[in-house]
Amino acid sequence: MADPSTSREPDLPYSPPLTLTPALLNRVAAIAEALGRWSARQNALPSPRLRRENRIHTIQASLAIEQNSLSLEQVTALFDGQRVIGPARDIQEVRNAIAAYDALPRWDPSNPQHLLEAHGLLMAGLIDAPGRFRSGGVGIYRGDQLVHMAPPAARVPDLVNDLLTWLAASAWHPLLVSCVAHYELEFIHPFADGNGRLGRLWQTLILSRWNPLLAWLPIEEVIRSRQQGYYESLGQADQLGDLEPFVSYQLEAIHDALRSEMSSEKGSEVAAKLGGVIGAERGLAIDQRILGDLTAEPTLSARRLAERLQLSQRAVEKHLAALQRSGRLLRHGSPRGGYWQVL
Repeated sequence: MADPSTSREPDLPYSPPLTLTPALLNRVAAIAEALGRWSARQNALPSPRLRRENRIHTIQASLAIEQNSLSLEQVTALFDGQRVIGPARDIQEVRNAIAAYDALPRWDPSNPQHLLEAHGLLMAGLIDAPGRFRSGGVGIYRGDQLVHMAPPAARVPDLVNDLLTWLAASAWHPLLVSCVAHYELEFIHPFADGNGRLGRLWQTLILSRWNPLLAWLPIEEVIRSRQQGYYESLGQADQLGDLEPFVSYQLEAIHDALRSEMSSEKGSEVAAKLGGVIGAERGLAIDQRILGDLTAEPTLSARRLAERLQLSQRAVEKHLAALQRSGRLLRHGSPRGGYWQVL
């Protein structure tokens, strides 16, 4: 890990090399304020329907970052225990992630055995030694370019122990702690595979211990929509020896996920108060716009449609799923290389 001498907390063997800028602290305050408003509207936890929906979005997005090819509809089917046709590894990844996120409430984020258990669930049947630290060196590549060489395997247990010791004792705000833990798990790369999805899972665990509502916030969906920025912020933090670029990126993603969730809920509330009439009419107009755009450009992605319609990607994906269920739209091929057929 980078030299932490400039920001060491007393009596801890490790403290993150993070410059606490006014911009970071302002972002923390803005997230806390938004979360307070969301909490007041929820009274307790989100409804079972919303928790289920958000968990599905979280899992699909986190695995899509790792090149999993399954669509939101396929992940939903697996979540419901249905059979799905797709690559065996991708199906196993989704089943593992469902089990891991279900186990969140029983884990302590500073417990090293729980970290190993989480990795074991995430990577069961996918690698030779799930739940065990790597025994060899590992580099991270983007294409043919080496972008990060992880510390030697012999140092991994001590580095993880130092990180988790700091995590348990730090007086920093949980938002900052969660971002630091996410980054350091990517930097240390303690396992042969699965470090990215584990880092995102562990950040959610830390946040959920601060506020249980955050166990159900699909931050991963925002990260997936800005995936290049995710990798760039990791690389910038490595080069600077300061976590500020990555922490700033993650706080923005959390804030935007919160705002998107609140905006979506507000829209639902307004539609309900109006008897659903306006909402239904607008929904029909959106469906017609989607069908028209896909007739002209069958390879359009949900993200591109969302940009055109000025909607969230999740909202567009809901419309696409409904159009497929009603027999008005058919998908051919993979999520990345396929195309739509308007019926």
